[in-house]
Amino acid sequence: MDNCYAKVIVKGSPISKSNFKLFNIQGRAILPFNSGKYHDRYALYEEEIAYAARSQNPNITLSEALIAVLKVYYKSKKRHPDTNNITKSIFDGIEKSGLIVNDAQVRRIIIEEFYDTEKPRFELELFGESNYSITYDVLKKEVPDAPTNYSPPPNRKNGIKPTINKKISSGKTICAICNKEIKSCDAISANKGKIMICKSCFKKLF
Repeated sequence: MDNCYAKVIVKGSPISKSNFKLFNIQGRAILPFNSGKYHDRYALYEEEIAYAARSQNPNITLSEALIAVLKVYYKSKKRHPDTNNITKSIFDGIEKSGLIVNDAQVRRIIIEEFYDTEKPRFELELFGESNYSITYDVLKKEVPDAPTNYSPPPNRKNGIKPTINKKISSGKTICAICNKEIKSCDAISANKGKIMICKSCFKKLF
């Protein structure tokens, strides 16, 4: 049963890859890691996942089809990324660690969402299908609980998505990375036109 099971625990609230992408003028996604700004967070988080996965599972490489059980513990019930969006972020880090060969190995996955204000984290268990199988039941409650209802995201209410102003009140265009004024000839639209960056910062992302 060697190399058919692994467990990874990473402290801190999980983050979604989609929240940290920039896009160049060709539409290519960029994940900066050394700009010194907010967008570096994802690349650093991916490295943290990779380090934890490898250090917690030394000398293990899972190369077969896998079953995954992911438990996510958020710090807040009100503000956290969509749980279905963070799986890609997590498995990118797991793949980078070398614990798995390819995230396509995960053929079955169960995700559960919890809350822990003191110790936000995720716990991931990986089971090789050669030695493990999975079953689940969805049972109707005899006494229903009060429903947990959700509202549309702020940018989806009434079907109108608000636009992001690319200029401050003085009318100047400001780089989202270095916060310096950009001349129109040096401005590059990023993140599908939502933000602007200068050519100098853009070059540093590669």
